[in-house]
Amino acid sequence: MKVKLLAHTPQPEKVISMAAKLCYSPVGVDEIEKNLTDESVEKFLNMLINMGHESPLEHVTFTFGIEGISRSCSHQIVRHRIASFSQQSQRYVKLNQFEYIIPPQIEKIEEAKKLFIESMKKDQENYDKLVDILFEKHYNELIKQGKNENQAKSQAEKIAIEDARYVFPNACETKMVFTINIRSLYNFFDHRCCERAQWEIRALATEMLRQVKEVAPILFKNCGPKCVKGPCTEGKMTCGNIVGIREKFKNL
Repeated sequence: MKVKLLAHTPQPEKVISMAAKLCYSPVGVDEIEKNLTDESVEKFLNMLINMGHESPLEHVTFTFGIEGISRSCSHQIVRHRIASFSQQSQRYVKLNQFEYIIPPQIEKIEEAKKLFIESMKKDQENYDKLVDILFEKHYNELIKQGKNENQAKSQAEKIAIEDARYVFPNACETKMVFTINIRSLYNFFDHRCCERAQWEIRALATEMLRQVKEVAPILFKNCGPKCVKGPCTEGKMTCGNIVGIREKFKNL
């Protein structure tokens, strides 16, 4: 898995402080930056966090580049709807050798790992066969319709891989560019850093949090699963390690 913070709103903590200042003082936009020292910025941010006034957080976004995750993981990511996503297309990108993610619990057991890899190889073989069969059918039809050879090849391949991709598994590796504002990131970290989240998206969320903490340490100082800043909300499903989890994210 590779996670890279590609871009973010410049001076994120100052931007949010300006928005908060506008909400709570009579200043206009021309004076909004005046007297915003490091101390006053920290004061505004702590006030917002303590009050739970999170709308100013939406003025700042972070853009991540992500690769080496499974389609299973990406399907969980896009459930966080207040965000923007660009994902590598299996309709337009022909996968001559698709990469895949092996779950750690399968990796640990030789028999399970062998069966898993054999299944992946079979999926690739079936994909290649389907592409060939579908390509030939569509190519011949397009030639009959009057397309030239280059046009027919290009269009036939697109149509072929569009349908052949259905044979690929959830383990198939994918890449994404993912843009999200801080308010939505708080929600993302609440749910996806929790021990109850699936291992893959939990590892992703934890690394994302580590990187944004370097950019905006005040804003993200209390982030992580919900138990970092309060009691565990998972009831009987709790991991039972609240002290260890709090220490982990304190030192992230």
